[in-house]
Amino acid sequence: MNPGLPQISVAEALAEKIVALKPGVLPAATSRKCEDLLIDVVGLCITARSEDYVRSALAGSDDDGPCTAIGHPRTLTAAGAAFVNGTAAHGEDFDDTFEGGPVHAGAVVVPAVLAACERHNPDGRMALIGIAVGTEVLCRLSLVVPKAVHKAGFHPTAVFGAMGAAAGVSAALGLNARQIVDALGVAGSMAGGIIEYLAEGAWTKRLHAGWAAQSGIRAALLARGGFVGPRTVFEGVHGLFHGFAHTTKGDYDALTGDFGTRWVTDTLAFKPYPCGTMAQPYIDCARRLAARGIKPEDVTSIVCEVAEGTVHRLWEPLADKQRPPNGYAAKFAVPYLLAAGFVHGGVGLGAFTEGAIRDARVLALAAKVKFVIDPDNPYPSNYTGHISATLGDGSVVEERQPHLRGGAREPLTRQDVIDKFRLNVQHGGWSASQGEMALKLLAGLYDSRIDLSSLRG
Repeated sequence: MNPGLPQISVAEALAEKIVALKPGVLPAATSRKCEDLLIDVVGLCITARSEDYVRSALAGSDDDGPCTAIGHPRTLTAAGAAFVNGTAAHGEDFDDTFEGGPVHAGAVVVPAVLAACERHNPDGRMALIGIAVGTEVLCRLSLVVPKAVHKAGFHPTAVFGAMGAAAGVSAALGLNARQIVDALGVAGSMAGGIIEYLAEGAWTKRLHAGWAAQSGIRAALLARGGFVGPRTVFEGVHGLFHGFAHTTKGDYDALTGDFGTRWVTDTLAFKPYPCGTMAQPYIDCARRLAARGIKPEDVTSIVCEVAEGTVHRLWEPLADKQRPPNGYAAKFAVPYLLAAGFVHGGVGLGAFTEGAIRDARVLALAAKVKFVIDPDNPYPSNYTGHISATLGDGSVVEERQPHLRGGAREPLTRQDVIDKFRLNVQHGGWSASQGEMALKLLAGLYDSRIDLSSLRG
């Protein structure tokens, strides 16, 4: 052993805690959250199944095999299915969020573990363990050096997703501790994902979850086959955090300290609107202003207090955020989203068509929206919203949203998750009976053999 390296690395400490988890040990709240994740992710795959980016992802996959691309008759390899399903689940930006990150775990981990189990270990109990482990690892990694990965120009879901998927698939396939360390080490060289999609609303963010999912499968299978990865993949001088956060100094105890005894997975948030997470409280504020009887034409200007860490993704360049160039760019443009919520009483999947983003009333209001940085904003530990609107008569009205609806402070119920699933499958072109059959399958999937063939509609 190199004397300059730790006797027990971060990955080794984590692997020992992962292998100690066996079927039946998860707390009820964690199991329930993993059930919600399963329902939500499958619904998201179905809602996006006919979208152009999903068709492109399928067309670009030449690795046919036995695994399910949800909502499609064509079957793929485990890695191919994980890629297509992850891309679909993340594509509409309607997937779950970990508020401390922010990262999106379900769209990465659920497709990875389902595909790996469908192909290699169709045991629902192990799929549950894998999804819980992968989600927990992904979320906890985002707490080691908060905000640093985004500031460095990378998408945390893409970077940490490869690691979480590798951990989750390793757990689901029953790899030993040494193999898990190797899987994490290998996945570190597969991680990536720049955020330049923000410039013009390109599609690459959509594939980040799918790419991370398939990377996790490949890393776990390589490790199971004996391929060796660096055990200091996290904290090493050339490790993951050096590469993607430009530092090796971080709170690694946030990853390993109480892993397996306290589950941050329990706090995952499910979004009310299909767009960027930090925009959602501002939409709620806008809806409440409109509900007070204020008309868009009554407003002369709007100023929003925002977190500095969200500006480069959701507020600048301001002119582009007021008038986004396409529907995908609109999902990360708070002035447009706020205005759409104000004018139409909400923001749904239909708010991102080419026609919707050219709505004259929405664009007129969006042009009046500006921002100021609030140095005391609690982001990323809490997502808040604020609107201060000046009206034509000179009066000023304000609205504040103290937290993300659907998050840890105001979680969605199981019925809310099911209602969202039903709306998603309807949007994806499935009949009500197909949706109910899928719900019945998912309700017992963790207790039975993984068989996803009925989802190939």
